[in-house]
Amino acid sequence: MLQIKDLVFDAWGRRFFDGATVSLPKDAKVGLVGRNGVGKSTLFKLVLGQLIHGSGEIGLPKAARIGSVDQEHPATPVPLLDTVLAADVERASLLARLDTAEPEDLGDIYTRLIEIDADRAPSRAAEILAGLGFSNADLARPMAEFSGGWRMRVALAAALFAAPDLLLLDEPTNYLDLEGALWLEARLKKYPHSAIVISHDRELLNNSVDHILHLKDGRLDLYVGGYDSFETQVTEKLRLQEAMRVKIEAKRAHMQSFVDRFRAKASKATQAQSRLKMIAKLPPVSNIIEDRVAPFTLPSPERPLQPPLIRLEDASVGYGGPPILKRLNLRLDIDDRIGLLGVNGAGKSTFAKLVAGALDVQAGTLLRSSRLKVGWFHQHQIEAMDPTDTPLEIIRRALPGASESQRRSKLAQFGLGFEKVETTVSNLSGGERARLLLNMVAMEAPHLLILDEPTNHLDIDSRRALLDALNDYEGAVILITHDRSLMELVADRLWLAADGGIEPFDGDMEDYAKFVLDRARVAARAPTQVAEAPVAAPPPPPPPKTKVPTGTARRRAEAAEAALARAAAALAEIDARLTDPTVFAKDPAKAADLGRKREAAQAMVETAEAEWLAAQEAYEALTTDS
Repeated sequence: MLQIKDLVFDAWGRRFFDGATVSLPKDAKVGLVGRNGVGKSTLFKLVLGQLIHGSGEIGLPKAARIGSVDQEHPATPVPLLDTVLAADVERASLLARLDTAEPEDLGDIYTRLIEIDADRAPSRAAEILAGLGFSNADLARPMAEFSGGWRMRVALAAALFAAPDLLLLDEPTNYLDLEGALWLEARLKKYPHSAIVISHDRELLNNSVDHILHLKDGRLDLYVGGYDSFETQVTEKLRLQEAMRVKIEAKRAHMQSFVDRFRAKASKATQAQSRLKMIAKLPPVSNIIEDRVAPFTLPSPERPLQPPLIRLEDASVGYGGPPILKRLNLRLDIDDRIGLLGVNGAGKSTFAKLVAGALDVQAGTLLRSSRLKVGWFHQHQIEAMDPTDTPLEIIRRALPGASESQRRSKLAQFGLGFEKVETTVSNLSGGERARLLLNMVAMEAPHLLILDEPTNHLDIDSRRALLDALNDYEGAVILITHDRSLMELVADRLWLAADGGIEPFDGDMEDYAKFVLDRARVAARAPTQVAEAPVAAPPPPPPPKTKVPTGTARRRAEAAEAALARAAAALAEIDARLTDPTVFAKDPAKAADLGRKREAAQAMVETAEAEWLAAQEAYEALTTDS
């Protein structure tokens, strides 16, 4: 579908593409990945013709339609449904021609309208809008009544409805809630044409795309499969490159040794010269330097507090008028990892403000430990940063008693090197700003971290670093995120914000994903009933139990289980190689080495299995007691 050959592009004092070449199959769903700032969005602009490349070719089939979501839809007086319908340019043109067409042309126009299924267009548009969180009542509202975030959703809905031959989506889940992200994940998987998606959402890249396009060092490499498969292939590729480097270096050293020994001997001079020529012909090699991101610094509280940290008893909260949330009966303990679910507007951010102390209860009771320290990160903090500020000025205000070297050292721990500390906020990337704020909200070792969409500007490696930091952090966490992978790996319990309240959700993320997609399918079958149809309530919560702090034990059991799986996989790989008779026939020494490796791998499996059994028994003992 898309052909890129020897692409070179220079801008803003740097080279983005250096001989990049790739050919994308027809109707492929491709995830475009790479570190922040490598040029992913720039590639989209080159494909769209918004930037002119220096040399090389970007080819598409003749008359191919390209669609993208570059910015939010304008705030016009046009109703929402009509705005999305207008995205199908051919249908809109045909309908307009009906008013002025000659009688002999009407037959052809009606035939084409039937071919493109024009009659079903309103229901298809309503289905997409329902999946992205719009209600039936919203369909007739003018665009001017929607906020910028919702108009971004309209732009996405219009692009999906138009179904171009090549759909370009740049971080589409950044302005969606988890429910919208789950729906988009399922929708992209069934998209009928080619699509390229820039995303750092591992679940979307695993479940919705069939190829990964990796942008690194100005080159493009295409891999078949989802993101997990891509990681495996890249790891193996790096291993082979390192093995080749070692082999070439050994050969070079051997020949150089001969040259050094016999260069001065007349009888060996010719052979020495011959080896010098052979050394010159060896391919250049370099050490494989693995890209690493700076870790997040989330210090744990020094002195745990007596439980509970927070207790809500029949509490209501709002902004002065009718309460947004009411009848809240919840308890939060020091080892709780809460994943807060719910559609945009259900009250998740209001609850975060209540727990953080930014809102008071309107009715009922909120009991809070007097020594409770809360670290609260929300995505609007990034938008509210002064563009003329610098990280050094920000840390100076936060640490007035520290020395300048201590402040710079702290910023380096955050992943902001010396070249960034005096860079203005406007010139920092979104990921760098998010990194600065995330580390700063946790700097005082809070007992509770509230993270509201912390991953919007982080690449996949930075998200993994955040996950590692959260799993090492020993305080409580309330997590609001559309990143399903992060939610699954951090949250011990799920709470659902719906119908003006928050209740425990009895199930895991798989159950919730099924709940969301079933609800979307109901809306798809009857799009005009989206607003009126009662939403099926989640299963009732189990009877309350005495809370036992099982979070640490559960994470230990999960870590032990993962270690056991890795050890078993390594053993299985060695066994598979030992079953190949050619290993013994061609290289007995290698076979013997594999035998020794198998013994070591078997020992690792036994050790991991013992650790897993011990961790599992400890966890089950705690849960049984509760």
